[in-house]
Amino acid sequence: MFKCTRGDVGAAQKFDPAAPCKLMIFFTYPGVIALRRHRIAHKLYLKGLKNIARFIAYGTRKKTGIDIHPAAQIGRCVFIDHGMGLVIGETAVVGDHCVLYHGVTLGANTFEKVDRHPKLGQGVIVYAGAKIIGPIHIGDHSIVGANSVVIKDAPAYSKLKGVPAHHFS
Repeated sequence: MFKCTRGDVGAAQKFDPAAPCKLMIFFTYPGVIALRRHRIAHKLYLKGLKNIARFIAYGTRKKTGIDIHPAAQIGRCVFIDHGMGLVIGETAVVGDHCVLYHGVTLGANTFEKVDRHPKLGQGVIVYAGAKIIGPIHIGDHSIVGANSVVIKDAPAYSKLKGVPAHHFS
């Protein structure tokens, strides 16, 4: 878990030109705080301590404005920039080295108890306000433009924008 947190701090330094020292990032960046707390909640969730995990997730949402379900799978070296209003659903997967901005939703399109949230490959960047909805896959190193709504799979290295999202170059 410490390696993941160190990687998240490193990602903040890499992707935020205004990033201060590592200690300030660790203690003051809402995305880093939310990811650190999520990793604890996720481990508890997997051990069957789901109520405790949900309380941690609730506290994290109150503190940071970032709502990550404790069952969501999040890779290493992830950067959540600003983060307010970001939502990551129960069955969502975020790959290593992804960047998510504020207002992003990785949401469901059904209330059924099935795999219903998006899967992001490695190195995906999702800009502010984008919504990725349903059990779809966004391929490695793809970019989702601000305020886009993605409802279909996208291959690696895709560039998506619009409502509904379409490919652009």
